[in-house]
Amino acid sequence: MNSDTPLQLLGGLTAREFLRDYWQKKPLLVRQAFPDFVSPIDADELAGLALEDEVESRLVLEHGERPWELRRGPFAEDAFADLPERDWTLLVQAVDQFVPEVAELLEEFRFLPSWRIDDVMISYAAPGGSVGPHFDNYDVFLLQGDGKRTWKVGQMCNSDSPLIDHADLRILAGFEQSDEWTLEPGDMLYLPPRLAHYGIAEDACMTYSVGFRAPSAAEVLTHFTDFLGQFLPDEERYSDADAVPALDPHQIQHDALDRLKALIDKHMNDKDLLLTWFGQFMTEPRYPEQVVGEEVSEQELLDYLGQGAILIRNPSARLAWSEFGDDLLLFASGRSCPLPGKLRELLKLICSADALHSENLAQWLQDEDGLMLVQQLVMQGSLGFADE
Repeated sequence: MNSDTPLQLLGGLTAREFLRDYWQKKPLLVRQAFPDFVSPIDADELAGLALEDEVESRLVLEHGERPWELRRGPFAEDAFADLPERDWTLLVQAVDQFVPEVAELLEEFRFLPSWRIDDVMISYAAPGGSVGPHFDNYDVFLLQGDGKRTWKVGQMCNSDSPLIDHADLRILAGFEQSDEWTLEPGDMLYLPPRLAHYGIAEDACMTYSVGFRAPSAAEVLTHFTDFLGQFLPDEERYSDADAVPALDPHQIQHDALDRLKALIDKHMNDKDLLLTWFGQFMTEPRYPEQVVGEEVSEQELLDYLGQGAILIRNPSARLAWSEFGDDLLLFASGRSCPLPGKLRELLKLICSADALHSENLAQWLQDEDGLMLVQQLVMQGSLGFADE
């Protein structure tokens, strides 16, 4: 994608202009970002997903058994029958992993790294439905699917922003409105992290939320140090060779901190290990139990493809790649695999193509490393055979 091509999705801005002026800085309202948009899923189908064990879903009732009552799915079939006529919202996570037509919407956001995209959450709200004023610690695009929803935006927030006393929902205790827009089908609102916002359904409506992964500093430090620990021998410890006699044996001298910092920096500054961890972390699937492979030999794979079989990415899988010196690293659903540089175009194809078949894989099926890679991805579950 040319970063200097005006995009209707961004209201005529180029990707470069959007990233420079809006991304993680300020909101952007785009009327008819998706012209004549027709939701690929209706309210009944969304409710049906909320009945499934493998789907993450929630119901928020503003006036339930207590203010802002939260109910968690999966729900029974009669769960929606006794709901009030207004002031409630059903939220279903990762609908893109279960409805291919919803996943196709993500193609419009490829001006951003695909490994940054988290999922597409869809909410259905009865008139007046809302989840209260709140803020997110990640970027989000809010696409109106059906009906109308009014979005109010307010102050920038942080972990010190006062919240109401609620065990499950992070609802702001104060909301300082600065702007307001009513969105209709096809309209979209981009919101940067930590900006307070408050969406209220004007009528029965559906909203698509495209969210982005943004690991916290705490997550990075915790998970990366755990990852590093796998590679460090037990004998590598704090050392104070050439220390001088202590004037006070109870005092921790600053030279001890310098030695400790050197020990930490030695490993924390290992860029190769950081890349390996980061790629694995950012491609971990939301639902790892959905990434299940099947045993297939190289010859069986060749036979299947030769008979017209088609391989597609598992909707729950995440793929990315990076350069690693003269070689490459493939990240597939939380795992990494070093590969020779000659497979660069194959990696690009695997990560971007809607389908893999005997024609676009032809040259790689004749390469021992290429064939083995495709086979491993099928056995690992990131690739699978399309249903006929």
